[in-house]
Amino acid sequence: MPISRRAFLASLTATATAQPIRPPNIILIMADDMGWGDLSCQGSPDIRTPHIDRMAAEGTRFTHFYAQPLCGPSRAALMTGCYPVRNSLMFNHLPKARTGIHPNEMTMPEMLKQKGYATMAIGKWHLGDAPPFLPTKHGFDRWFGLPYSNDMWPFHPKIVKPAREAQQGDIARARAKFTGYDGQGQVYPPDWFPDLPLMRDGDVAELNPEQNQLTERYTREALNFITANKARPFFIYLAHTMPHVPLFPGKNFEGKSPRGRYGDVIEELDASVGAILEHVRKQALDNETLVIFTSDNGPWAPYGIDAGSAGPLRGAKGSHWEGGIRVPFIARWPGRVRRGVVTNEIAASIDLLSTFAAFADAHLPAHKIDGLNLAPFLIGAAAKSPRDDFFYYAAPAQYLAADGRPANQRNLVAVRSGPWKLHVATGELYNLREDTGEQKNVAAKYPQHAARLRAMGERFNAAIVEEVRPLGHL
Repeated sequence: MPISRRAFLASLTATATAQPIRPPNIILIMADDMGWGDLSCQGSPDIRTPHIDRMAAEGTRFTHFYAQPLCGPSRAALMTGCYPVRNSLMFNHLPKARTGIHPNEMTMPEMLKQKGYATMAIGKWHLGDAPPFLPTKHGFDRWFGLPYSNDMWPFHPKIVKPAREAQQGDIARARAKFTGYDGQGQVYPPDWFPDLPLMRDGDVAELNPEQNQLTERYTREALNFITANKARPFFIYLAHTMPHVPLFPGKNFEGKSPRGRYGDVIEELDASVGAILEHVRKQALDNETLVIFTSDNGPWAPYGIDAGSAGPLRGAKGSHWEGGIRVPFIARWPGRVRRGVVTNEIAASIDLLSTFAAFADAHLPAHKIDGLNLAPFLIGAAAKSPRDDFFYYAAPAQYLAADGRPANQRNLVAVRSGPWKLHVATGELYNLREDTGEQKNVAAKYPQHAARLRAMGERFNAAIVEEVRPLGHL
């Protein structure tokens, strides 16, 4: 039986080592395209992440945590607590998009502002770049970052090369050729991507910023916001640009990692985490601050040496094999979140909105969401995660119908229940507890599990198709 709201709040207070607590500060740090196997605490042999490893040792680490297969849908799931199919945010928005997150969707910061939180988004947004869709219109007091991915700029290697090209373009093409991702037979017209804007709130601060400074600048923004708002609860959503390609390590990290340029940017992210944790301690906020570290999806495999690793998992970004959507997840809150726990319980990014609502004693959206409350499990008041299943969706074949909803909603591609995962189209069945790499199809041996998961998927998909909400439109 799920723990009641009153019982949960009582158990939360009981875990505290100090006086009854105010709503916690929340710092949510998300890497971009970091694979499951790219942390040393997750088995990376050549990327050094001592600060994130220490964070894991001081908190709880999930090994079966799910995001979404692409950048935009993953951020939609995180911010709204919904499978992206539910609110039609199932694809990556390009620059100059005329759609984005709908104003009726309640986001994490909007929910937390009920309880007086100061809120800031730092880094990548990717839920629409037109003014009505930007972070400051969806609950964030402040924003410093990029409206979409860092490769959506004039130096993308797939853009038709002009007669004379800036040095940044030459560098991007040379790197793409080196990694094996040099066009792949597809090219974009010269004006496909505009200059990349670095935004300050709703205004453009710079165009085509020096990307090797972004991680450091984002970190500084986070530290300053912590200092300025330490007297009240605050929420920081730090969505790093790295390690999405093109890779730009800071000058102090370039050439330092045994894993090359990719390792350099991960090790700089690790240093950023260390700086934030240390600053929280110095501000005497350690016991009042929940810090989360995760990634938006798996590694972008076509970029070869510039891509990360999914470790033992099969597949990569864009796929519905485990390597595409299972990502690192660590939660740390001294005195509240259990220390030194490594769990193979199932959880997902859609669960964080409900979890933060429980910790902050905030009200959830009135409309349907899919997330579950992980808070009792995190603090040890429940023995198991509330999530035992997960539904894997692909982007629709045709994005928009006349009413603004995806035209093809029947795009459920896999179902997980307990240890079992069914790939819907092929009928392949895997036991993920025994076969982490999805190598041994056991559908013929366990037809009852395949049939049960197929029926679960059909029921869930039929319901969600009826309940889907539209995109926002200009």
